[in-house]
Amino acid sequence: MELMNAFTASLVERFGPYGPLIAVGGLGFLLVLLAIPSLFKRGPDPLDKLRESVKGPTSDARKGKKDAPKALRQAPASDKLEKYANFLEPKNAEDLSKAKMRMIQAGYRGRDAVRTYHAIQFILGISFLLLGLVYALYTKATQDGVTPTNMMISAMLPGGLGYYLPIFWVNRRMGQRQAEIINGFPDALDMMLVCVEAGQSLDQAIIRVSKEIRAGYPALADEFEIVAHEVKAGKDRINVLKDMSERAGVPDVASFVTVMIQSATFGTSIAEALRVYAAEMRDKRVMRAEEKANTLPTKLTLGTMLFTVPPLMVILIGPSLYGISQALGGGATPKF
Repeated sequence: MELMNAFTASLVERFGPYGPLIAVGGLGFLLVLLAIPSLFKRGPDPLDKLRESVKGPTSDARKGKKDAPKALRQAPASDKLEKYANFLEPKNAEDLSKAKMRMIQAGYRGRDAVRTYHAIQFILGISFLLLGLVYALYTKATQDGVTPTNMMISAMLPGGLGYYLPIFWVNRRMGQRQAEIINGFPDALDMMLVCVEAGQSLDQAIIRVSKEIRAGYPALADEFEIVAHEVKAGKDRINVLKDMSERAGVPDVASFVTVMIQSATFGTSIAEALRVYAAEMRDKRVMRAEEKANTLPTKLTLGTMLFTVPPLMVILIGPSLYGISQALGGGATPKF
């Protein structure tokens, strides 16, 4: 803290009372200047090469014809953040994969989810920092005795708030989505068990469950629908189930995937495995409800102490204290 005060004092001596704000603004401008060269040093995108290789032969083969067939996949025309990909996405492939998985667990499955998230984070951070600077200048002009440390805190605190606001939002979405999957998973397993025992295959049961539970648990329905589409596309079922457990981020789903993989590996009955695991999930749901019910008295105790005991003490002790104060103020002996 002493080093911070000495630094702010030196800035005030050199640049005047607005020295700390000038230093914060100069630091932000320097960071922007350092980020600009990375925007123009973007390497070739593999997707651009693929698009050129797809468009090249078709244009040469259909040269002179009016209605040339379009490519199977085209880049969206409104992708304005693509040229800032090197600035808005992690350089390391592992970090980029973790960021994409985190956005998927929050429910954002778009191809540009990571760069959009970082763009919003950057824009909010800069915008709130500018608002903090304006507020600090306003308080300095309208109030007396504002220290440089308070001005720096007033300028930088909104910037930090704007930077961490998207992080808080994504974490909140992840928690809500995981809670929805946990609540709906026992019902989905019961329905899947009924479908399998009725003669349907596991793939057909997954499709039926994804349709039936969409009204109550859309996040879990999306996961089952993705599994059904990937299996139809020819992907190995074991890998599909493992990907589902990673996308969900819920221990119950990971345990279910392990049970299904073991059942497929050892050739046991899928219906029997589903029956045992569904019963276990129902018991676990009851245990979660009992756990919340047991923690309720502890939570109510704090509210009782805060909102019941003080009024009770005022009612019981207040008249006696009032009588004592009146008696001492009037010089008479207090009567009880």
